[in-house]
Amino acid sequence: MQIEQNISLRQYNTFGIDVKAKLFSSFGTQEELDDLLTPTSKLPTIILGGGSNILFTKDFDGLVLKNETKGIDLIKEDLNHVYVRSGAGENWHQFVLYAIQRNWAGLENLSLIPGNVGASPMQNIGAYGVEIREIFDELEAYHKKERKIHTFSANDCEFGYRDSVFKKKYRNDFVIMNVTFRLNKKPHFNISYGAIEEELEKMGVKDLNIQAVSQAVINIRSSKLPDPAKIGNAGSFFKNPEIGMKQYNKLQALFPDIIGYPLQNGNTKLAAGWLIEACGWKGIRRGDAGVHTQQALVLVNYGEATGKELYDLSEKILQSVKRKFGIQLEREVNII
Repeated sequence: MQIEQNISLRQYNTFGIDVKAKLFSSFGTQEELDDLLTPTSKLPTIILGGGSNILFTKDFDGLVLKNETKGIDLIKEDLNHVYVRSGAGENWHQFVLYAIQRNWAGLENLSLIPGNVGASPMQNIGAYGVEIREIFDELEAYHKKERKIHTFSANDCEFGYRDSVFKKKYRNDFVIMNVTFRLNKKPHFNISYGAIEEELEKMGVKDLNIQAVSQAVINIRSSKLPDPAKIGNAGSFFKNPEIGMKQYNKLQALFPDIIGYPLQNGNTKLAAGWLIEACGWKGIRRGDAGVHTQQALVLVNYGEATGKELYDLSEKILQSVKRKFGIQLEREVNII
């Protein structure tokens, strides 16, 4: 276990931004994390997982630690559920496939989301009508100052839309070490969101199963979203905004094609990608920073864009959506 100096982070973030960390190392256990933090306790520290939800805008004058905690274990089971614990450093999609191969249901709609398991509760990741909070049981997180493990229930995490206590209230206080999920022995299919039903028809699926749902999601995501291994990106850059019904009705009168999804609380969730596209940003390129040609919600690095160039592009998009629709979009990606 060695601390390296002036290391490029290009390979550690899916945007492929070439910034340097003053100090860099990785850990796979609590003991290794302890040893790394003891001599560097006064330095600013970033914990990196898969690097799929982060935009570096400058060099980091501190310590970057790569979380490589591994292992997937069946902890317990009851009549309806299995409880599966995964190390935070496991690749998310590989974990999903691991569960699907064993017919453990609940993760299939979350196939092909980039990143590692540790980021899933932090972001309360979601796709195609499913969010982590629906299958989350608990997690263990290391408190950097106290140097001990705390256990968090779903209530403790205070999950919100792409949000949890780890993004604001406890930001930079904890390191997520492992996550336990409550998966279903019998699937409860959720295929009404997006184009899943249409894709399943196209695939010729007669008997619905979680493998088919997962493959349908993979097909849809692959057709719409760029592969970070080919074009630098962090998936959805902006959150879908939530507005009241009164405001939505006014917007719908002005923009009849606007896309909105009614929520149980009476509000409406708008498609941020539609708003951005309606402002003319889809496919726009400024140097090597651009908006994806197939999905306006995704910003891309075509090669040598800097983090600042991508950030500035996102700022222009925010301003134009605000001007046209009176809606303030929020970034989903963490800005460093």
